[in-house]
Amino acid sequence: MKKAMNQSKLNFLLNGISFAALLCMILLLFAYGSVKKDLSDATEDRFNLTYNANRFMNGSAYLTNEVRAYAATGDQTHYDNYWNEINNLKNRDLGVAAMQEIGITAQEQAMVDEMASLSNNLVPLEEGAMEQVQAGQMAEALEYVYGSDYNSVTANITSLKQQFLDTLDKRTQEEVSALTFKSDVITLIIFLFMVLVGIIQLVVMNITNKRILKPIIAVRDQMGEISRGNLSAEFPLEPDTSEIGMLVQSIHETKSELKKYISDINSKLAQMAQGKMDLSIGNDYRGEFQPIQKAMSQILDSLNKALSQINQTAGQVSAESEKMASDSQTLSNGAVAQASAVEELSASIQDLSSQVNSTSQDADNARRLSMDAAAQLEACNQKMADLTTAMDDISKSSQQISGIIKTIEDISFQTNILALNAAVEAARAGTAGKGFAVVADEVQSLANKSSEAAQNITNLIQTSINLVKHGTTLSADSTQTLAQGVSKAMQSTQLVENIAQSAREQAESLTQLTQGMEQISEVVQTNAAAAESSAASAQELRAQAGELKDSVQRFRLRG
Repeated sequence: MKKAMNQSKLNFLLNGISFAALLCMILLLFAYGSVKKDLSDATEDRFNLTYNANRFMNGSAYLTNEVRAYAATGDQTHYDNYWNEINNLKNRDLGVAAMQEIGITAQEQAMVDEMASLSNNLVPLEEGAMEQVQAGQMAEALEYVYGSDYNSVTANITSLKQQFLDTLDKRTQEEVSALTFKSDVITLIIFLFMVLVGIIQLVVMNITNKRILKPIIAVRDQMGEISRGNLSAEFPLEPDTSEIGMLVQSIHETKSELKKYISDINSKLAQMAQGKMDLSIGNDYRGEFQPIQKAMSQILDSLNKALSQINQTAGQVSAESEKMASDSQTLSNGAVAQASAVEELSASIQDLSSQVNSTSQDADNARRLSMDAAAQLEACNQKMADLTTAMDDISKSSQQISGIIKTIEDISFQTNILALNAAVEAARAGTAGKGFAVVADEVQSLANKSSEAAQNITNLIQTSINLVKHGTTLSADSTQTLAQGVSKAMQSTQLVENIAQSAREQAESLTQLTQGMEQISEVVQTNAAAAESSAASAQELRAQAGELKDSVQRFRLRG
């Protein structure tokens, strides 16, 4: 087996180089950030130094301009502006303090001190000029601020200003340029490290593709062929001492072992297919294949035992199946006879069911007629009750008429008394009361006739009342008798209803019995068919048992 570097070591080496390069890039990025910050601070300091230098210089120039303007015009405003700058604004002092806080060199500080000293030398001249203006001596004041001494000092200050600005700008520019160069160098180094990391990654990709991915793809394809049962597929990879090489070696050994086991199993199964059951399984199986070896040994033992038992049982099955065929034939004949008897009984039950259905229909008709008759009797009973009620009403009305006749008799009696009293009064009146006596006689005669008529009407009404009472009694008797008839008719209707219900229940029972007999007939016919089929199956079983015995005898068993 040839030597080869392990993929894990190679990957660790290349990834270590990449990690170191990335770490350097990170450190350079931090350095780049720091340089950029210093560059930004230097640029800001340069701007602030220039600003404050101009502030200092502009403050001095402002004082010169204000004092000259005051000397020329005498305007109090310029005087106030001058002292406001000296006492309040103090741009010169603040500019110097700001520059010192930011940071200036000793040379630059010396220039500032010299400019401050020269500026201080102008103060007596400026104060003298302002005093001359206040004294009204404008010409002398102008001589002070435009004289040769004042101009010489201002010229020196201007020269120092320009020199200071040039020095300051040069220094700050050098600092900014140095930081810019440093930033560019760091950027270049970062770019070079990025190129290095890219090259390393390309090398890693190439090595991974060549030494890992391609072998793994080949191993995957080979394992796919093995999973599909193809152990003869070509596998061009050669084993070596690397991880992939060891995997390739394992695949070659696996294919060799699988082919050996498959060949042995194929040989044993082919001999078993030819009936050779007296084989023995070797003990050279390894690992997870040992259960297969054990299972094949158990299969051979079980087949030998089972085939021996089948051979013994086949003869017994043949004898028993012959006996079973005879019994099944007898059972089939009995089932056929039973089916015939059941069919005759079913036909008789169907005739009886038809008769009971006819009886049930007649009972239903009688029930309906009886119910109609009961309804008619009930109506007659209701009419008789109405008649009895009417007779009672007539009797009550007759009694009321009798009371009215009594009233008429009382009126007739009173009228008669009144006529007698009138006759007595007419007799007392003599001749003057004759006409009234005649009326009294007529009234008395009318009262007598009314009394007679009332007596006749009373006799007639009494006779009517007696007749009504007799009719009422007859109506009540008739109603009672009719009610008894209605009661008997209802009882008769109930009996007919019970008979009809019993007939219906009998018809339903016979229907269920008919269905049951039909089911029994079907079961008996099924049993008969099953018995015939069982007899045929027994004959077939006998033949199959003989064939089974012949088939088993073809195997060569142990012992």
